[in-house]
Amino acid sequence: MTDTLRPVETAVLDAAPTETGNPKTLKRSIGVVGGTLLTLSCVTPASTLFVVIPDLFSSLGTATALTIAIGSLLCIAVAFCYSELGTLIPSAGGEYAMVSTMAGRLAGWLVFVMSLLVVMIVPPVIAIGTADYLAPVVHLDPAMTGAGVMLLATLAGLLDLRANAWITGIFLVLEVVAAGVVALLGFTHSHRGLGSLTSMQVAGTGGHTDAVTAMLVISGLAIALFATQGFSTAVYLSEELENPRRNVARTVLATLAISTVVILVPVVAITMGASDIQQLTSGDISGMVTAWSNSAVGTFVSLCVALAIINAGIVMVIQNSRVLFASARDKAWPEPVNNGLSRLGRFGSPWVATLLVGVPGAALCFVNLDTLYGVTGVSVTAMYLLVAVAALLARRGHHRHTPAWRMPLWPAMPILLIVVLAYVLTQQETQYLLWTGGITAVATLYWAFYLRPRRDTRWLVSIPEDAQA
Repeated sequence: MTDTLRPVETAVLDAAPTETGNPKTLKRSIGVVGGTLLTLSCVTPASTLFVVIPDLFSSLGTATALTIAIGSLLCIAVAFCYSELGTLIPSAGGEYAMVSTMAGRLAGWLVFVMSLLVVMIVPPVIAIGTADYLAPVVHLDPAMTGAGVMLLATLAGLLDLRANAWITGIFLVLEVVAAGVVALLGFTHSHRGLGSLTSMQVAGTGGHTDAVTAMLVISGLAIALFATQGFSTAVYLSEELENPRRNVARTVLATLAISTVVILVPVVAITMGASDIQQLTSGDISGMVTAWSNSAVGTFVSLCVALAIINAGIVMVIQNSRVLFASARDKAWPEPVNNGLSRLGRFGSPWVATLLVGVPGAALCFVNLDTLYGVTGVSVTAMYLLVAVAALLARRGHHRHTPAWRMPLWPAMPILLIVVLAYVLTQQETQYLLWTGGITAVATLYWAFYLRPRRDTRWLVSIPEDAQA
């Protein structure tokens, strides 16, 4: 299978239309502003602030802001890899299209399988959390509420992408307002100075204060990296961005910068505004907001977080349906399946692929997803690792002369990323590594017995013609 480790040749790309004519493409309908709004909505900075960051406060205390700052710096390397590869390969296939072209068709297929795990699991897991933030107004069953959010996101995903940019943009404004309220209240009720951000303290047992070690900060980087990683959505939307050679990189980098500010500034304010180290370590941000103001403000902030989760569901359904659409266009499945997944609706969206992401996602809200969620953590880490490897190969052969945005400090940036992600992967639980390894083995068998014997007519990763100019 040596051919699976080579970059996809131009002849292979040109062969993609052999069965059904020219590959279908998505409509270019959004610019940098619309793409940034959609991508920021996938980052969901307010959801990150209220759902992910409390776990960091509980283990890192006053070192949380420092850890997020370091993680944001590392994310620059990730953003550079996505920006360069996304402008070289502006396809709705995202990571798998980039890795297939640079590192070979087998590597791209395995990246697709990893992304498919994330496609089916992460949106319902996030949607289930909606009920917790609606609790100040109404008490709802988490599973039923999550299923409703998934179905609502599916309906929104069937609309024109430009309309979705406006919908998610409105929700995003509310997210940023909520984060701004938290930052303002924290700074105006400060109990400690800026020096506390490097004091490295966390509440221990018996009311004592423990020191945060460097190893704890390093282990916390996995969550810090995850907090702002949603900027990769810009690559999935690259096929629908106007002038992708220029706008993909702008969207990726703008999203990273904005999301870092929206998350990091409130974290600094919370660290300074918490009444004591025990309150900070508890991670009860809603309780702090209520203590700094009143219950009405606390309710407003909680509702904004609920809207942020709904917003994230819409964007994830949009993003994930594009992955399935692209896999069908690139002949990953038997022909009847390819024909169904590649169907476009009246608004230009891949409606069959959208339904196949959203409806099963609603059903998964009634399933215990703890193990599957752990598997997605391994899958995301491995996927980013392969993207970094592809970035190392992005300047060989004819790709060296292809017009594209080029990252600075290459190859140092992707090498740094490979080292960090390899470490993160080794820190995952063994059972999740085994589950992911088993799924990867099954996917490899599908490649070996179905895709590779039909390599002239199957898994033909294509780039939209207007993006190759």
